[in-house]
Amino acid sequence: MQTPIRLAIVVPLVLWAATGCQSLDTATREGRLPTVVVRDAPPLHFRGANSPSPDKPGDTDCNSPAHWDGDTLYVFNSAGHPWRSAGPNLFQLTNDYRRVEYDNKVNGGRWIECTWRASDGTLYGWYHNEPGGLCPGTRLTAPKIGAVRSRDNGANWEDLGIVLEAPPNTLRCDTKNFYFAGGNGDFCIMLDARQQWLYFFISTYTGGLDSQGVSLARMKWGDRDAPVGRVWKFYQEAWTEPGLGGAITAIFPGMIDWHRADADAFWGPSVHWNSHLRQYVMLLNRAIDKDWQQEGVYVSFNRDLANPHGWSAPNKILASTGKDRWYPQVLGLDAAQRETDKLAGKRARLFVRGMSRWEVFFLRPGETE
Repeated sequence: MQTPIRLAIVVPLVLWAATGCQSLDTATREGRLPTVVVRDAPPLHFRGANSPSPDKPGDTDCNSPAHWDGDTLYVFNSAGHPWRSAGPNLFQLTNDYRRVEYDNKVNGGRWIECTWRASDGTLYGWYHNEPGGLCPGTRLTAPKIGAVRSRDNGANWEDLGIVLEAPPNTLRCDTKNFYFAGGNGDFCIMLDARQQWLYFFISTYTGGLDSQGVSLARMKWGDRDAPVGRVWKFYQEAWTEPGLGGAITAIFPGMIDWHRADADAFWGPSVHWNSHLRQYVMLLNRAIDKDWQQEGVYVSFNRDLANPHGWSAPNKILASTGKDRWYPQVLGLDAAQRETDKLAGKRARLFVRGMSRWEVFFLRPGETE
C-alpha cells in the first residue's frame, strides 16, 4: 500500500518467548516450541525504492526478497515499483542500484514481494498489484498477485500474468478500511524441500472472518513458466479452489472484520526455513483498526508446508513498532550458506519496513544463547 515514509520509529526492547501457546500441532500443545529473542543492534537500512543517494534511503513498502548469484547478493525493495540493490553481503549492498523494468504496463503499481532463483539461473518473482478505479470517487483498491520471470537477476522482468485474486463481486466500496475494499495480496512464497509445490502465504481481505486474515494457496513448481490458472487455494480442508476467483479458508482468520473501523487481523506474512530449528518460521503483522495501526510483530512455526494446521498460534515477539511500521522479515547473515529472506540460521537480522534495529535469535526448546 502506498504510504509516506517516516524516518523515525520508536521501539522499546522487548524479549518474548514463543513457548506454550495453543495450536493444533502436537509440539505446540506440549509447549515444545522454539524461543525467539530479539535484541537491539546497530541500525541497518535497505536502500529502498527511488533513493537519490545511499545516505537518503527510499521507502520499503512490502517484503524485500533476496537471492544469491555466485558471490553477489541481490535485494529488491518496492514502493509502487521495485528497485534492486546488489553487493557481497547484507551490509555492503553498494555494487549496483537500479530501477527494474517490466515488459508491459498494467493498471496500478507492482510491488515485487517474493523471488526464487531456479537451478538454471532463471529468477522467478511474484508481485502485489493495486489496480485503480475500482471504487470511483475513493482511493480504495483491492490487490491481486501476479508472476514475473527474469533472465538477468531481476533487472528486467517478463510479466507472466495474474495468478491470485479474490472472488468476483466481493468489493466493499462502503468499507471503513483506509486502503482496501477487498482483494488478495501482501504475501510471501516458499518452495518445499522436494521442489514439488510452491506455497503462497497471502493476506485476504474479502468475505467473512473465516476467509479474512492469512490464507494459503499452492502451485506445482513445474508450472512456474505458465502459472495462470495453475494456482489452487486452500478451502475447507482441500487445495481445490482456483487461485483466480476461488474461495479460501484462512489459517489465521480475522478477529474483527477488515471493513470495520475497529478491524483486528493478522496480515503480511514472511516465511523462511530456519536451518538451526529445522522448521519454517513465519513473521506477521497485526493491524487493530481501519488505519492498520501496528499492534506488534508475531511469530509462528511449522515443520511441514503441506500441513496448513501445523502452524503454531501466533505469539508476539516485538511490541508496536510505530505508525506504518509494517513488513517484518528476517534476513540471514551467513554469506557462506547463502542465507536470504528465505533461509536463516540461529542468528539473523530483523527488518521492519526496510529498517533493522535488531538481531533475532532462534533457539531450540531449552537452548540458551
